[in-house]
Amino acid sequence: MDEVRSFVDRILGNVGQVIIGKENEIRLLLIALLCRGHVLINDVPGVGKTMLAKALAKSLGCSFKRIQFTPDMLPSDITGVSIYDQKSGEFRFRPGPVMAQIVLTDEINRATPKTQSALLEAMEERQVTVDGVTHSLPEPFIVLATQNPIEYEGTFPLPEAQLDRFLMRLALGYPNPADEQAVLIAQRQRHPIETIAQVAEVRELMAMQERIKEVHVDEGIQGYMVALANATRQHPDVYLGASPRGSLALYRAGQARAAMLGRSYLIPDDVKLLAVPTLAHRLIIHPSARLREVAAQRVIEEVLASVIVPGAPVPSRSQRGSGLEGR
Repeated sequence: MDEVRSFVDRILGNVGQVIIGKENEIRLLLIALLCRGHVLINDVPGVGKTMLAKALAKSLGCSFKRIQFTPDMLPSDITGVSIYDQKSGEFRFRPGPVMAQIVLTDEINRATPKTQSALLEAMEERQVTVDGVTHSLPEPFIVLATQNPIEYEGTFPLPEAQLDRFLMRLALGYPNPADEQAVLIAQRQRHPIETIAQVAEVRELMAMQERIKEVHVDEGIQGYMVALANATRQHPDVYLGASPRGSLALYRAGQARAAMLGRSYLIPDDVKLLAVPTLAHRLIIHPSARLREVAAQRVIEEVLASVIVPGAPVPSRSQRGSGLEGR
């Protein structure tokens, strides 16, 4: 898996010139890219979400489109429309901004649920249907959606079906003071996004997407992933747990992380480190638990602490009753 590690290091170093001090978040984004998955970035304005998407597109030489979501946006503003051509007497399809390899949907929760749902077919089947005609999307195709915290005014919650189609959710967060000062210095004369070069080919990315599927996942670790997903469905504070799509997302993301580190096999630590970004956004918390400020991340952490890790000693009966299992 050395070629996967080399590929990731090139992209990581290039994007790191633009997004300073966020190596872990960039790695998570690259994991999603290798899995052909979509990413929801939940954060406040001004922390570099748009620049991250642009830097990734430039590093790979991919086509890039940005869609600014607003409350008055229509589904056709995303997918495209069929326009009647008077000369030919036929309808011609005018593609929307979703017809690109990397699509940034900015402030996705500012649009109405009807408009948000226009992305469902594109994200899952990599195609759009307009006036009964299906149009394939380019390969690779990845949606990077940014979302303001839901308590901000003028936002609509994303439908559960759409949340489930994001491979992972992450947040960039504010930089620490040293990194923020480095950002000021880096942009003293021009923005680094203007000078970064392409460091990989699209065909190389697609080859790496196939390569990660060769990472071996032991049956015990497969069972561990399923047990984690099932535990979220049984948790007393959860109204709707992680779906089988969530288990598959954890499986694929684990393969990608292992390959990025040069390994041809998965270990339990890969699963533990990816459980929150791949599963937490799929959980619907009971209203009563939300009143107690129970967060989905906390539920995942409790599940990780309770589910037995493959190869770990089985807790005694007294430990099971004391909450020490899996610790």
